[in-house]
Amino acid sequence: METPCTQLPPSTPPQVGPAGWTSALGPMNSRSAGTLAVRRVKFFGQHRGEVNSSAFSPDGQRLLTASEDGYVYGWETQSGRLLWRLGGHTGPIKFCRFSPDGHLFATTSGDCTIRLWDVAEAKCLHVLKGHQRSVETVSFSPDSKQLASGGWDKRVVLWEVQSGQMLRHLGGHRDSVQSSDFAPSSDCLATGSWDSAICIWDLRTGTPVISHQELEGHSGNISCLCYSASGLLASGSWDKTIHIWKPSTRNLLVHLKGHVTWVKSIAFSPDGSQLASAGYSHMVKVWDCNTGKCIETLKGVLDVAHACAFTPDGKLLVSGAADQGAWDPAERAPERTVRAAARHRPKVTLTEHPTDPCDQDWSRSHAGAANSRRQACQSPQAPSNHDQGTPAHLSSTVR
Repeated sequence: METPCTQLPPSTPPQVGPAGWTSALGPMNSRSAGTLAVRRVKFFGQHRGEVNSSAFSPDGQRLLTASEDGYVYGWETQSGRLLWRLGGHTGPIKFCRFSPDGHLFATTSGDCTIRLWDVAEAKCLHVLKGHQRSVETVSFSPDSKQLASGGWDKRVVLWEVQSGQMLRHLGGHRDSVQSSDFAPSSDCLATGSWDSAICIWDLRTGTPVISHQELEGHSGNISCLCYSASGLLASGSWDKTIHIWKPSTRNLLVHLKGHVTWVKSIAFSPDGSQLASAGYSHMVKVWDCNTGKCIETLKGVLDVAHACAFTPDGKLLVSGAADQGAWDPAERAPERTVRAAARHRPKVTLTEHPTDPCDQDWSRSHAGAANSRRQACQSPQAPSNHDQGTPAHLSSTVR
C-alpha cells in the first residue's frame, strides 16, 4: 500500500517560528564590480531533515526541496508560501527536478525508486521501479516525454514518462551514476559517475544498440552536468573544477577553477554566454564561457548552495541550505531551512563578503572525506550513509 500524499491547501500559510524561518525582502545596494547583487532573499523552513536537493521550475515561479525526512516540498518563490508537502517515498529523497514543460517533476530516493508527480494536482502519477540501490539523479528529455535515472547500482535507465514504463538499461559506468542531462536535440544523454568519466549516449532512433563515448579529464566524481542551448556540455566535479566540452568532437574547450569545495550545481544562461556554478559551500560564481574568467561571485548568503538556475529573461536564481534552528528555542527539533536569492541583472553588483578563514580547513577536510568515501564505496560492506551518497561530515555542515 502506498503512503498517501499530503498537500497543503493554497490558502494555508506556512507555519513559521516566531524568531526564524521568515522571509527577507528588499534590494541591496551595489558597491563594487565582479560580485552578485542580491535583490531578494527568502527563507523556506519546516524541513525535518537535511535538504539534499532543490530545483526551480522553468519559469522560476516555484521551488522544489527534497529532504532527508522523505518528503518533497513545493514553494512559491515570490511569496515563500508552502504549496505542498508530499510523502510516499520510504527513504530519504536524494534529488528532484522539474520537467522542461513545467507540468511534472520527478524525485529520486534511497528507497531505490523514482516518483513522477503532477504539478497542478500535486499528486503522484507513477512509481518507477528498476534500480537496485539508491537513485541519485534524474533528468527529463527536452520534450518531457522521456526520463533518465541513475544511481548506486551503476545503471542508467530510460523511462517513458506517460506510461511510467522502463524503456532501456544502459550499462557502461564502472561506479555510481551521480548526474545526468539530455542534449537539446534529445539525440544524446550525458551521465556522470564516481568513476570520474562522462558517458555520452547516442539515443537516435534506429540505433540497434545504444553506443556511448567517454569524456575524461576530471579527477573526481562528476557531480553535475548541464547542456547549453547550442549543445555544449558543462560538467562539475568533486575535483572542484568545471569543464566545458564540445561533445561532438570530445574536445575540452574551457577549464574553470575557483571553487574551494566540490561543485554542486551548474546552469547556462539562456544565450549560453555565461555559466553559473554553486559549490557545496556558501560560494556561487558566474563565468564568462568565452574567456573562462569568473566575472561575479556571491558569498555569505547561503550556508550551503544547492541549485542555481537562470530564468528565461536572464535572472539568476540560487537556492541552498541555511541553519536557523538555534534561533527558535521553542523548537525541540531544529528545522532545516532553504534560502532562495535572485540576481536580476549581471551588471548589478553587491559588495563581496570577506574571505572565510574556514574555507581552507573545509577544503582539506573535504579532500579527506572524498578519499574515505571512495574507499567506502569500493568496499562490499560500505556504511549505509555512503550508500546514499552523502558523506557523514558533509551532512553535518547543514545541521
